[in-house]
Amino acid sequence: MSEAILILILIAVAFIAWLALRVGALQRRVDELPASLVQGMEQQHRTMLVNLHDGLTKQGDRLAAALTDNSERLRSSTADDLKQTRDTLHALQLALSESLGQSREAMLEKLAEITRALTGKIDERLEQISVRVGERLDEGFKKTNETFTNVMTRLATIDEAQKKIETLTGSVVSLQDLLGDKRSRGAFGEMQLEQIVRNLLPETAYEFQYTFSRGVRADCVLKLPEPMGLIAVDSKFPLENYERMFLDGAERATPAVFKADVRKHIDDIATKYIIPSETGDGAVMFVPAESVFAEIHGRHRDLVEYAQGRRVWIASPTTLMAILTTAQSVIRSVETRRQIHIIQEELGKLGADFGRFQSRMDNLARHIEQAKNDVDEVHVSSRKISERFAKIERVELDAPAQPAVRTAGLGDAK
Repeated sequence: MSEAILILILIAVAFIAWLALRVGALQRRVDELPASLVQGMEQQHRTMLVNLHDGLTKQGDRLAAALTDNSERLRSSTADDLKQTRDTLHALQLALSESLGQSREAMLEKLAEITRALTGKIDERLEQISVRVGERLDEGFKKTNETFTNVMTRLATIDEAQKKIETLTGSVVSLQDLLGDKRSRGAFGEMQLEQIVRNLLPETAYEFQYTFSRGVRADCVLKLPEPMGLIAVDSKFPLENYERMFLDGAERATPAVFKADVRKHIDDIATKYIIPSETGDGAVMFVPAESVFAEIHGRHRDLVEYAQGRRVWIASPTTLMAILTTAQSVIRSVETRRQIHIIQEELGKLGADFGRFQSRMDNLARHIEQAKNDVDEVHVSSRKISERFAKIERVELDAPAQPAVRTAGLGDAK
């Protein structure tokens, strides 16, 4: 209905627009006509306008009446539709309420079942967790007890170690007191020198407390192959002034005092233990302390150069081990060269023995080959005998030769 009303309204608007255009056209024509005609035309135009106004008024009244009827019918149908929709919605609401009520009851029952199942599973799981927690707690208590026992044992070990450290501290103090005396330091150096030499060289390559022709005695002499010869090793321990360099106050010694001590030891060794035609062209000054050796080589290179000029080699326990290892290699090389003719002779004897062994091996091979041939022949004979016995067992002996039949005699007989 609303679409028909809109169509009528559009038609009326179009008709009014058309009339307006026609009126405009007539107005222009009227303006072009003479005055008498214009008055007549105006009169006709007024009449037409009045008629048009009446027609439009009547048409508007009809349209208004049609719109009123249509709006009433539309309001009535809309009210009916709204009532039906309201009734349908009410029915749907009631059905939905009933369905929701039923679904709610079913959901509540389902939730109750799920809750009971979950409660059972949770209780079972909690029981398992409680058991495991108990086991873990027992294991934890056991491990804690073991850890506590281990801690107590280690504390006891630490106490014992502490006691040993205290004992060792006392021993270190005693060692410091021992090294405070010059004679004790000398004995300590000689003992350390003896242990190093005995561990690295054979007994024929050294001698302790060796006395030279001029009556001087060295702590140790290395008996090395020519051209080295006898090398004297004397232990010197310039510890007193070395320690005084690190003191404070009036008791502190200058490096010059320490260097004077070392220089004096170098001169003594060069003068006493380097003897032409009796010893090698040099001697070794053994310093038992690595710290003193490091001080000499690190801060007093002039002492090292001075010792090299006097043909004295300064060695610490570590460097003396390297020197003795080199000497050991030289001794072994010389001994090998000395024994090379013996080795060659033994190799010649070994070659002769190997030649005899080869000859005897060839004879043995020939005998083995002959024995093999004899075995093959015996095997052939044995096989023939075995086959003969087999024929006898099968009664396959060769048939004896039959005498020849005389045909003539037989013909006479007939």
